[in-house]
Amino acid sequence: MLERISAPVLEWADGFGLLGLAIVSASEAAIQPVPPDLLVIPLALDSESYFGLFAIFFVATLSSVLGSLGGYAIGMYGGRPLIDRLAKPSTRRKIEELTSRYGDAGVFIAAVSPIPYKVLAWIAGAGRMDIRTFLLAGLFGRSIRFGLEVLVLGFWGEEFIQMLEDPVFWVAAGVLSIAAFVPISSWWKGLDNPGELQYEQN
Repeated sequence: MLERISAPVLEWADGFGLLGLAIVSASEAAIQPVPPDLLVIPLALDSESYFGLFAIFFVATLSSVLGSLGGYAIGMYGGRPLIDRLAKPSTRRKIEELTSRYGDAGVFIAAVSPIPYKVLAWIAGAGRMDIRTFLLAGLFGRSIRFGLEVLVLGFWGEEFIQMLEDPVFWVAAGVLSIAAFVPISSWWKGLDNPGELQYEQN
């Protein structure tokens, strides 16, 4: 499903360079499912200057954070009924528990990880989270996420691609992935709290 959606979106956005990256980053943080990383990675690999790498990082980060304001507004004005229609119940419950358990740090965790950032923005808006805290935590998390991608691929892109061709790398990556997946998966499943958080009525 995601592949069918992402292919035409990425094909369209790729022709617009940084503008396409800005549109995908902003819209992903508000409503659509295609992650901007799929544009950040090839753009970083193709970049030929430090300024180009900084521009990719800056555009992806700022656009994503600004786009999350759209997601915040969706939650604030659409409320719980709209979130129930847009998000999977299990994902909604987990992110509700994430923000309830970790507070401001929950926004950072969602911003820096593969957790759906837009769903976090909807729930933050519905719960009337302090918008300055929401934006700052999101900016910090998105800066780390996109900054690491641009740093690794922009400065060590060729070396990284060569590593991907080495069977030893895949063995080591597989072992590390399994070691990390077990506790992370257990933690993520543990967030599926059936209790319902109370939102202010619109």
